[in-house]
Amino acid sequence: MATRIALGVSYLGTAYQGWQSQPGGRTVQDQLERALATFADVPAIATLCAGRTDAGVHGLNQVVHFDAPVERPMNAWVRGTNRYLPTDIAVQWARPVPPTFHARNSARARRYAYVLLESPVRPSLEAGRVGWVFRPLALGPMQQATRHLIGEHDFSSFRAAQCQALSPVKHLYRIDIRRRGPYWRFDFEANAFLHHMIRNIMGCLIAIGQGLRPPEWMATVRDARSREIAAPTFAPDGLYFLGPVYDEALALPRQTPAFDWLPL
Repeated sequence: MATRIALGVSYLGTAYQGWQSQPGGRTVQDQLERALATFADVPAIATLCAGRTDAGVHGLNQVVHFDAPVERPMNAWVRGTNRYLPTDIAVQWARPVPPTFHARNSARARRYAYVLLESPVRPSLEAGRVGWVFRPLALGPMQQATRHLIGEHDFSSFRAAQCQALSPVKHLYRIDIRRRGPYWRFDFEANAFLHHMIRNIMGCLIAIGQGLRPPEWMATVRDARSREIAAPTFAPDGLYFLGPVYDEALALPRQTPAFDWLPL
């Protein structure tokens, strides 16, 4: 029986059309599977990820699994695969996992962070790596607004039209907001997320933080269950998939590489 292997993959999503394989081949999954197959010297290796990311969204600890067609040491799967990957994608770790492990279905939760620059001038060095607002934001109203989203809700108002999730009901465990200088960081953790859910929530939070809407508006948007009520979808640039959360018995790394505020 082939050994099932889990990989932790980090990537800068700016140059890619998201995670999921597409005919053009310019996706993170396409790059990874091509590198794995080249290293293993086989025609193809199929991977399955913990959470698909959109075009321009980054991954710090995207977890994938595959059934290895050849035997290699775990550190060889890391170094050997990285040899054939572009510089903006890197396998961080490899671990053998039980044959029942499933990168997506075994995840108990998923974590994202959005990094935002508040500045009268657009980003330059951080271009593609941070979102941007030029109007000042107020922390208090945004924190008040997040209270209307915590818990289990129907998040249809924050769901993209092309979302393939079977249900719009998700359990949002936490939203934490912090600031360091001109940079804001928004942390999200939920059992699962809908397509564009975080970017749509960010659009609403920013409208509230800028005083364009009151904090209670978030509850109105939530209860409307209509995408037309919410703010426009915010930019993908500052969104990072921090990784899934699994049962501790699996002993899989939770976050790598180290990430505080800006991954520059």
